[in-house]
Amino acid sequence: MEMFDLLAQRARVTPDRLALEDLHGGERYTYAQLNERAARLAATAREHWGLQEGDRLAWLGHSRAEFFAMLFGCAKAGLILVPLNWRLAVPELEVLMEDCQPGALIFGDELADAARALGNAFTDLTLVALDQPAGSERDYHRDLQQVIPNLSAHPEKSPDTPWYLLYTSGTTGRPKGVVQTFRMMLANYLNIGLAVNLTGEDVLLNVLPLFHTAGINLYSSAVFFVGGAVLVARNFEPEQALDILERQATIFFGVPAVYQALLEQPGFSGERLRRVRSWGCGGAPLSLPVAQSYVDHGIHVRTGMGMTETGPTVFLLDEDKVIEKIGSVGRPQLLTEVRIVDRDGRDVADGEAGELLIRGPNITPGYWNRPDATAEAIEAGGWLHSGDVARRDDDGFYYIVDRWKDMYISGGENVYPAEVEKALEQHPAIAEVAVVGIADERWGEVGKACYVLRPDSQVDEDALRAHCRERLAGYKVPKVFQCLPALPRNALGKVTKQELRNGAE
Repeated sequence: MEMFDLLAQRARVTPDRLALEDLHGGERYTYAQLNERAARLAATAREHWGLQEGDRLAWLGHSRAEFFAMLFGCAKAGLILVPLNWRLAVPELEVLMEDCQPGALIFGDELADAARALGNAFTDLTLVALDQPAGSERDYHRDLQQVIPNLSAHPEKSPDTPWYLLYTSGTTGRPKGVVQTFRMMLANYLNIGLAVNLTGEDVLLNVLPLFHTAGINLYSSAVFFVGGAVLVARNFEPEQALDILERQATIFFGVPAVYQALLEQPGFSGERLRRVRSWGCGGAPLSLPVAQSYVDHGIHVRTGMGMTETGPTVFLLDEDKVIEKIGSVGRPQLLTEVRIVDRDGRDVADGEAGELLIRGPNITPGYWNRPDATAEAIEAGGWLHSGDVARRDDDGFYYIVDRWKDMYISGGENVYPAEVEKALEQHPAIAEVAVVGIADERWGEVGKACYVLRPDSQVDEDALRAHCRERLAGYKVPKVFQCLPALPRNALGKVTKQELRNGAE
């Protein structure tokens, strides 16, 4: 298998079908128009921005449809796109820029100050303004109009050629650029597209950030394979999302925070959202109360699990098992193998917890310029160490118990914070909760539970401790309870537990 020009092929098969719509600016692209736009970017990068095959092209801005012209344009030109996390501060962005050394940076007006600061720090960097150029910057749209695009398909190349880089959050060290390839995108389509039965009639509402694998691949890239349409929201706005889900979308993928926000909207109802035929969730566990609330509205949210390193789809729960197997991420999909092993690398029995290992064509070739980190994460046999603690039940369904690094040892006993969190979620006053291990002179480590109250609710520490004692072994009951106005989260809705540990008293 070689890497072929997916967009050129799709434009040949369904040239007049809608590919993209930008819900903020209103731009609409058929597949033929998107292919031309991508071809213009490929020519512009070479003729005006001085980039050569293998060079990196960075993007800094909120989500917009034009991003996918950049993505496929880079494939045509043999460039490596680097979508930067716009939530990062300039010093954090400088670390990423130093690592990948892009030759040019395209930026949106909303991030102009940060982009210009990066331009001052990296004097060889070509700045390209997507909205409002200011003097020395290249004008993205003018440059694209001044080239003659090559609309033929790009030459075939290895499917493992680096296509774009996605940086991990770096909570356990400096961020790593995860290499993404055409093979990974194709494997992801076969893993998720077949499971969800995507067709050219499907319309996806994409509210997730496009610097993350979920925003790019769940399910946008898979929709492009079948010739459907992707509606790109600049940011997630619950009221707008409900309106689009009611009127246009047929499929949707979100993170737990998105599902919680939709549920809290006054106009939310299952009857209103009957147009959407498939609902998916990932990025973090969907709490049992939220999942049940959707079921009560006649909506079955299929949970799954994946990683940036896995393209991302690994697991997906069958729709008819959402209630029966609630809390499960489902079973491994078509092109993925998994194992659960103990600390000595031996497979564990069903029901036992161990580290999840993953293998298949969806696995990244490695980390950008980090052979050490690649060798540490991926064994010679191709098995990726996920860093997740998982277990499999007797029916072959998998559960993510916790992060390997989040487990702490209290009095010689392993404690998985997710288990404690599930117990606390059952308290009627608790809206959200996260548990971390903190140092303790007597026990080595103890649990600290940080929680958010439901509206008009109150609870004291003794009541929470008693609630836990009824459901958990004594060593699992948190020693410290802290009420917060909100839990710290990253762009995908995952709780940033390091912030909670750093705030330990």
